[in-house]
Amino acid sequence: MASEVQAQPKWEGKTSAELKSSPAQQVWPFLADFCNLHKVFPGLETCYQVEGVPGQPGLIRCCAGPATNNDESTVMWAKEKLIAVDPIKRCFSYEMLENNKGYKSYVATMQLVPVMNDDEGCMIEWSFVSDPVEGWGLEDFQSYRESGLQGMAKKIEDALQSSTSATV
Repeated sequence: MASEVQAQPKWEGKTSAELKSSPAQQVWPFLADFCNLHKVFPGLETCYQVEGVPGQPGLIRCCAGPATNNDESTVMWAKEKLIAVDPIKRCFSYEMLENNKGYKSYVATMQLVPVMNDDEGCMIEWSFVSDPVEGWGLEDFQSYRESGLQGMAKKIEDALQSSTSATV
């Protein structure tokens, strides 16, 4: 009798962060710069191009930073591939290719959504489909993503406010 392995259901989720004073057209360059995520994502120390053409599907980046469990000696890394980008809709999708974080399959999309009218602010929506991640529960995984996105939104707004005040 053949043993059956029961497949675990995929995890799916979405989180969002509002940037009240930053319009989508000003925020998009931060997201579109796929290989500079470390400039805006909390706790990420480096992110660089491995291969491909900047801004084009097929571009591969490597991101790395300290482990989230406060073990400073462990560097967590991931190679991610840009699989779609739409500057008109201000969104992109990427997949994780290799990592030492416990991910087996992970595809995510980030999209900017205008709030009220496009000149006032926007929301960053970050959705994903993933196999369950080794060492994580879905709630903890969602909480980690939420915290990261909120920190990212704050860094982008701070950067935009400081560049605005520098030009005034």
